[in-house]
Amino acid sequence: MTNNTRIQAIDAQTLKQWLDDHAVTLVDVRESAEHATERIPGAKLHPLSQFDPQQLRSVEGKSLVLYCQSGNRSTQAAQKCVAAGFDSVIHLHGGISTWKSAGYGVEKSQNAPISLFRQVQIVAGSLVFLGTVLGVLVSPNFLLLSGFVGPGLVFAGITNTCAMGLLLAKLPYNQRSGNKL
Repeated sequence: MTNNTRIQAIDAQTLKQWLDDHAVTLVDVRESAEHATERIPGAKLHPLSQFDPQQLRSVEGKSLVLYCQSGNRSTQAAQKCVAAGFDSVIHLHGGISTWKSAGYGVEKSQNAPISLFRQVQIVAGSLVFLGTVLGVLVSPNFLLLSGFVGPGLVFAGITNTCAMGLLLAKLPYNQRSGNKL
C-alpha cells in the first residue's frame, strides 16, 4: 500500500455529518493566525510548521481528520502521519474553503489579527511600492527590491507555498491562539 492510498479525502458534507455524530477529532494544520481568524467549530490547532504526528496519537478512538485552507498542507500533514506509522489518515478535500462553500459556519476570534494572506499582500505591495519610489528618487538599484518580490510571488503561486507567509506567521501577534492540542 502506498502513502497515497492510505490518505483518504472527504468532502465537507461527510465531515459535517461526522462532526454532528461526534465521531471525529478535527485538527487544523494552518498557522495560529489563520486559525484565530476563522476555523471550523470544534477544530484543534496543530500548525504544520510545528507538526509532530506523535502528538496526535492521544486522539485515537475517533476518526482523525486534518484540514487547512485548500487541502495542500493537510495532505502534507497526512503524509507525515503515514510516514510516522498511522494506518490511514483522513483530510478535508479543498480545506476550509470547501467547508464555507458548502454553507457551513465558521468560528472567528474577536481579537484575531488580519488574515495571513492579507498580511502578505500588504508587505509585498509595500515592498514593491517602496522599491519603485526609491528606485526613481534615490537610486535605480532600489528597483532590485521590486524585482525580487515579483518572482517570489510567482514562485509562491506556482508551488502553493509562501516563504513570506511562513515568516509573517512567526511574528508574536500571529502566534496568539488558543485551542491547541
